[in-house]
Amino acid sequence: TGGRVKSISLDPREGGVTHMYGGMSAITLPAGYLGSSLIGALLIFCGFNIVASKVASIVLGVCFLLTLWWARRDWLTIVTVLLAVGLLVACWFIKHAEPLRFVVLFIGVMSALYSVWDIVVHLIIHRSTTDHKQCDDLILRKVNESDASVFAQRYGGSSQCWGVIWSIISLIFMVGGIIAGIAAFPETFAE
Repeated sequence: TGGRVKSISLDPREGGVTHMYGGMSAITLPAGYLGSSLIGALLIFCGFNIVASKVASIVLGVCFLLTLWWARRDWLTIVTVLLAVGLLVACWFIKHAEPLRFVVLFIGVMSALYSVWDIVVHLIIHRSTTDHKQCDDLILRKVNESDASVFAQRYGGSSQCWGVIWSIISLIFMVGGIIAGIAAFPETFAE
């Protein structure tokens, strides 16, 4: 969007933050949540067909392996990525790659529901506990500003409102992926 990244900081417990200047913040601020949902919807769409699932698994496998470049010192990430790639490869050889569809669908649903989970579950946790450290940064502002709170400051509304809107959009993406998958890859009742 024409912006420049100054720095990226990762927190293994909560995610991270990207410091940038320029660009179109109306697109970049919700991109983590909505981008994950859109990718999830595409994976859900692919999960309705074996050939599409194979293509999606190749893309996923390459992305997983590229992750190793940035995580080469973290043994847990290395093992997890290798196990994920191994699962994708193994599914290619099991029963004409039928299980691959379900792995791609699972990853798609998890990606599509990320923002919904991040908002709703953490809001429920906050209401059921007094430990404010467990609260999500999207709905309840922590020391670090969330994407939603920055979005609300720049474009109006509240961070809670934008969090709910982004969750609804995420659900729409997921439902769209399901409907498109069913429409594009119709199967008989027996299949």
